[in-house]
Amino acid sequence: MAVNSAPASRPALNIVLVEDDDGDAKALRRAFDRARIANPIQRFTDGVEALAFLRGEMSQVPPPNFVVLSDINMPRKNGLELLEEIRADPVLRKVLFIVLTTSEDERDISAAYANNVAGYILKSNAGDMFVDLMATLDHYWRIVELPEIHITKVSDDGSQYPDH
Repeated sequence: MAVNSAPASRPALNIVLVEDDDGDAKALRRAFDRARIANPIQRFTDGVEALAFLRGEMSQVPPPNFVVLSDINMPRKNGLELLEEIRADPVLRKVLFIVLTTSEDERDISAAYANNVAGYILKSNAGDMFVDLMATLDHYWRIVELPEIHITKVSDDGSQYPDH
């Protein structure tokens, strides 16, 4: 049951969560529940899976309205590598990308902002205010205009999705 559902003129904003830690992913979902945010969440455990989904290489394609919430420290492809590939992709480069991480390394922060993240949030700073943080993100998504990004599933012959 959605308490904070999007107005009829705006479709629900889907959340692509890229988080390898099950505990952190559960905490995020609980925070959304406590803040009564009912946006659909699709979780991936690393940047390789997330990028395949975002590029339409999986059985599902992303909806046209979504935001990426990503950790940095993950196996296979970390959050900064994912962000760099998204920004280099002509279709995905406009994606709203927010980093939610434990990394306080200034190099990570600088690299994230050099690739135009919408925000860099330390999990430790959220602490007891995590529910408030999720509510703030929900309010933000409701007032900003985001581009729609239409992805077509990659065909079995490997042909790429069309430019938009």
